[in-house]
Amino acid sequence: MLQYIDTRQGSNSRYPYSNGNTLPYTGVPFGMNHFVVQTHNEGSWFFNPHDRIFQGIRLTHQPSPWMGDFTHFLMTPIADDKIKGSVFTCQSSYRPEEAVFKPHYVRVKQQRYNITTELVPTCYGAAMRIRYNSKQQAGLVLNVSNKSEFRLDAAGRKLTGYVSNFADCHDKDFRMYVAMSFSKDVDLSASGYYDEEGAFTPEVSLGGTDQHTVIRFKDCEREVLDVKLATSFISIEQAELNLQREVTGTLDELKDRAAEAWNHYLGKIKVTHSNEEYLRTFYTCLYRMFLFPQKFYELDADLQPVHYDTTAKAVKKGILYTNNGFWDTYKTVYPLYSIIAPKEYEEMLEGFLNSYREAGFLPKWLSPDERGLMPGTLIDAVIADAAAKGIGMHLMPELLQAMLKAATTQSEQNCYGRQGTLDYLQYGYVPSSYHESVNHTLDYAYSDYCISRVADVLGEEGIAKKYQKSALNYRNIFDSDTGFMRAKDKNGQFRQEFDDTAWGRDYAEGSAWQNSFAVFQDFEGLIRAYGSKERFFDKITELCNKAPDFDVLGYGFEIHEMSEMAAIDYGQLAISNQPSFHIPYLFNYVGQPASSQVVLKQLMSNLFNSGYEGFPGDEDNGSMSGWYVFSSMGFYPVCPGSNEYVLGIPLFDSVTIELPDGKQMRIHTDNNNPQSNFVSKVELEGEEYTKLFITHEDILAGKTLDFRLGLAPSYRSYTPEELPFSLSKQER
Repeated sequence: MLQYIDTRQGSNSRYPYSNGNTLPYTGVPFGMNHFVVQTHNEGSWFFNPHDRIFQGIRLTHQPSPWMGDFTHFLMTPIADDKIKGSVFTCQSSYRPEEAVFKPHYVRVKQQRYNITTELVPTCYGAAMRIRYNSKQQAGLVLNVSNKSEFRLDAAGRKLTGYVSNFADCHDKDFRMYVAMSFSKDVDLSASGYYDEEGAFTPEVSLGGTDQHTVIRFKDCEREVLDVKLATSFISIEQAELNLQREVTGTLDELKDRAAEAWNHYLGKIKVTHSNEEYLRTFYTCLYRMFLFPQKFYELDADLQPVHYDTTAKAVKKGILYTNNGFWDTYKTVYPLYSIIAPKEYEEMLEGFLNSYREAGFLPKWLSPDERGLMPGTLIDAVIADAAAKGIGMHLMPELLQAMLKAATTQSEQNCYGRQGTLDYLQYGYVPSSYHESVNHTLDYAYSDYCISRVADVLGEEGIAKKYQKSALNYRNIFDSDTGFMRAKDKNGQFRQEFDDTAWGRDYAEGSAWQNSFAVFQDFEGLIRAYGSKERFFDKITELCNKAPDFDVLGYGFEIHEMSEMAAIDYGQLAISNQPSFHIPYLFNYVGQPASSQVVLKQLMSNLFNSGYEGFPGDEDNGSMSGWYVFSSMGFYPVCPGSNEYVLGIPLFDSVTIELPDGKQMRIHTDNNNPQSNFVSKVELEGEEYTKLFITHEDILAGKTLDFRLGLAPSYRSYTPEELPFSLSKQER
C-alpha cells in the first residue's frame, strides 16, 4: 500500500488558509519521533510542497501548527565552508519532483552541494545515508533553536547531548537527549560552531542558545557517510541504549523493517476501485491515522516501560503517550482503532490513565503534557467507546473514577478538566459568562452519557442512571423558536442579541449552524424538541442549502475555518472542521437517508484527494482522514460509545477489513459509478437489510455488507428500531 502514498498530501497550507495543515511526516506508526523536510523558517509552517529550497531534515514533535513544536532540531548536510551561523547560509535548492516522500523513507538531493540524503525512521531514532559527490570537505550542521549542549567524541565517532526547546511545557527545563554515531572519522579541527558573522570556533563541547553546530569528517569526499541517531526523554544513557538496541543493521534493512511496520496497519483494510486516485487518497488518509498519538515512553535496560513525568519532573515507570487532541480524534481515530488495532488502543488507555495519576485529571490536549485547549473533556468518549466494546476492561474502574472527578471537581488550573464545572452542576448548563459556553454545555452532556455508558458496563447502576439523566442537559439551552442551541446567563435568559451566522463567543470555531447539533447521544430527543421530524429535516436541509455566510463577531477577524467554509461552498456544512463531521449523517435520524447519501458522495468525491490540497481544512491528528476512511467504506461512528455505525454510501467497489481474530468483514458495492448518488438496496449476510446502522458486533462477526447504488433516490418509512441509537428511543 506504500506505493500509493506521498506524505505531502494536504501540506500546501499557510497560516491564513488550510488545505490540511499537514506535514510530510516520515516515521513509524506511533513512533516517538517524526522527520520532516524543512523548506523555510516560518514558525510552525516550516514545509511547503511548492518550495524549492531544502534547509535540512527536521526531527520534530509537532502535532499541529496551532500547537507548535517541541524538542526539535534540524540536520543539514553540507560540503563547503561558505556558511555562517544561520539556516539561510546552509540551505540549498532541491527538486521536489525528484525527491521521495514516503511514510518509511525520504530522499532529497541538494543541488548546491551535490549531496543525496536518505533517511529511514525507527521508533526512537533514524538512520541516514548521506552521499557526498564533491571534492569539498563533507559536513553536517545541527541547527537548534533555544538551548542545546553537545559533546563530540572523535575516538568513538559519536555525538551526545540534549536540546531544550518547546512551544509549552510544565517543566521549563524539559529536555530531549540525543545520541548520534558516524561511519567516518570526525575532523575536530574543522568541527565547532559559526556565529552569525561567519566566525568559526573549533570546539569539542558545543553549548549555547540558537546554536549552529558543525561536524566535519575526514576522508569523506565523494564518499558515503552513515549516520545513526536515537533520542530519549529520560537521559543520554537511555538515548545511547535506544541507539544500540534499535538502530541496528544497514539502512536498507531498516527501510524494510519500517515498511513492514507500515504495511502491518495499511494492509488491515484493502479497497478496490478503477480510479487509482481514490486508492491514493484512501491509503494516504489511512497512513495519517497511525502517526498520532506518539509513544512517550521507552524501555529501560530491563525492557520495562519508563517515561518522563513533566509534572513531577522525574522518571516514572509505565506507559505514556503524547501529541493528541481528543476534541478532534475521539470522533474517528479511536473508533477505527477499536476495529483494527484494539491492543494498541488498550495500551493507549493505560498511558492516558498514567497521565491522570500524575496530573490529577485525564488529558484533553497533550503536547507534550496538558495544554488545556478546546472545549469539553472528550477523552470520555474514547473511554466509553472502549468500554462498550470490551477493550481495556481491567482499566475501566479507575478510568470511571477519573471521568467522575472531571465531572464534579473544578481544577485550580484552567488547563485541566471542565471549565465551569460547578456552574454546570448548579444550572444544568454552562452560563454565557464562559467563553464558548454552548459547546461546553453540549460536550459535557455528551460526556455525561459516556460516564453513564462506562458505569453501565461496570454494573454501577446508580451512577449510570444519574449521568444518563444529565446527558439530556442539552435541552436546557435549546431555543425552540430559532431551532438553535443558544447561550444562557445564570438567570436562565438567552443572550439577547443573536445572529445565527456569528462565529465565536458562545461557539467554538463556528456559529450556531455548525454547533447546534452536537447531541450525538440523543438525536431522537432533539427531533422531539423541534416538534416534528419534518421541522428537523427542514432545518438540516436549510443548513446544507444556506449560503456560507459568516460574521466574525466573536473573533474580530476572519479565521481560516471561515475562509475554508466559504471556499468549499457547501452551505453551512463546514466539513472543513470537526463540529460538522456528523452533520451529513443526520438525515438518517428522520428516515431520509437519500439526503445523507448524496451529500456524502459529493463531499468525498470533490473535497478530498491525495495531492497537496488534499483536505478541505485542518486534518488534525488523523481525525479528518478518519472521516474519509469511514465514510468511504460506507458507515460512520456518529456516537462513540453506542456501538453503532450509521450507514452512508460507500465510495469503493470492495472493502476487506482484517479483524483481530482472523476474520474478515467484506463490503461490496454494485453499480458503483459517478452518477449513482443513492443507495437503492442494502444486504447484510445476504439478507435484505433495512436498518440505517450496523453494530460493532456485526463488524467483528465478519458479516458481509452489500450495497447497490442507484441513479434516483428511493423513499420508505422507517420504524424506530430501524433508526440509529438515541437515548430517547429507550423511553418509547
